[in-house]
Amino acid sequence: VQLVESGGSLVHPGGSLRLSCAASGFTFSNYGMKWYRQAPGKERELVAGISSAGGRTTYADSVKGRFTISRDNAKNTVYLQMNSLKAEDTAVYYCYTRMSAIDYWGQGTQVTVSS
Repeated sequence: VQLVESGGSLVHPGGSLRLSCAASGFTFSNYGMKWYRQAPGKERELVAGISSAGGRTTYADSVKGRFTISRDNAKNTVYLQMNSLKAEDTAVYYCYTRMSAIDYWGQGTQVTVSS
């Protein structure tokens, strides 16, 4: 199982970014996916989740209305569209899935929101 995030960058407040997580080594379309983030000195927190077919999504209250999680099962990729970014969104963003009681994480991608 491999999860590889990309798309992190430095962006100004109010800007947008789209993160991608390319998955391999498992049947991607069978599993829900999640995005987490971890800011310096803080615990890792759940940002958004999506069901295996993409029909159900969930969001942290702090990102509702600004972030959108989606997936393309033909490309084995999950996305996180982030709009209206704020300084407090600065963190390392991780892709996650769980199968057979084992947690799988990507290496993370850094998002920095600063003027």
